Amino acid sequence: MTLQQGDVAPPGTRTSIRPGKVWLDTAGNRIQAHGGSVIAVDGVFYWYGENKEFTTPGSGVWHWGVRCYSSTDLYNWEDRGLIIPPDEDDESSPLHPKQYLDRPHIIYNERTRQFVCWIKVMTPGEISQRSTVLVADSILGPYRIVREWIRPLGMNAGDFDLVVDPSDGKGYYVFERVHSELIVADLTDDYTDVTGYYSTHFPQPQPPYVREAPAYFRRGDLHYLVTSGTTGYYPNQSEVAVSRMYHGPYSVLGDPHPTDTARTSFRTQISSVFKHPGKSDLYIALGDRWLPRYTADGRQAREAFEAYFAPGHDLRVPMEEFAEVNTSIADYVWLPIRFDGDMAVIDWRDEWRVEDFD
Repeated sequence: MTLQQGDVAPPGTRTSIRPGKVWLDTAGNRIQAHGGSVIAVDGVFYWYGENKEFTTPGSGVWHWGVRCYSSTDLYNWEDRGLIIPPDEDDESSPLHPKQYLDRPHIIYNERTRQFVCWIKVMTPGEISQRSTVLVADSILGPYRIVREWIRPLGMNAGDFDLVVDPSDGKGYYVFERVHSELIVADLTDDYTDVTGYYSTHFPQPQPPYVREAPAYFRRGDLHYLVTSGTTGYYPNQSEVAVSRMYHGPYSVLGDPHPTDTARTSFRTQISSVFKHPGKSDLYIALGDRWLPRYTADGRQAREAFEAYFAPGHDLRVPMEEFAEVNTSIADYVWLPIRFDGDMAVIDWRDEWRVEDFD
């Protein structure tokens, strides 16, 4: 079955990925796994992320926990529920719906046989960002908090990714030191903290130039970081950097979306890159189209953020641009990555199939 422009596939009948189109789960509901990632466990794919089903303008709800879905084909996803539910009763909890919980990332620790989840949390009215760490015996939970409201390395930690070396199990935490630079930090053996050893990359004076939303992947001997500029939910130009070591140095290769003349990464922000375990060279960039109805080019968002973060401006005053953001209807843009030498390139495709790759 070939879907026409704007069509929504009936539940459970998808045979392809349609970037930017409404994606329903097998029960017919919008998938709510924003800022998400995919992990393969025992031959099953699990897609998890921020549950934004109640995050509508004026609701006062930033998130409703972390939701997870399972699939065997990457097309049809069964809702497995809230693996990390919101804490509705305790407003001081990092899991309270009013706390700005973002971008959960889960890795498996072979030594402890536990799944370890890190989340970033920013309290409304504050510019600091902190981390909370949870663990579980199963990918589907239940998860329990083992560290909360921490500042890794004493830093405000924003968008991030978690990495496990497949050869020795060593863990790494790649994060934005808020409004400053990118940090690559070694994790402790249990993955619930940092050791103190770290490296710094891509220093910038302020948003929108600061790199955020780091998405790490490895191909052969090369370590890749795909990052975005700092323009909130408004899309901007992505950037690819590559190194031969986890801690760099990283060489910037450029925009992976060369055919996007609007310089908005096809109106998305990449949250993670997933290497398909059953394919020899299929890497999938998982992106969020936070603002499906926003069609302006990247220059307008960049200029707005340049003015907002100019020296002397009061950052406690919220940006008017965020007043009507409705992330409950955000869509997903999943696209395969091709390689031109070392460069990772993401081309637009209206529709594509995993089966078309070796």
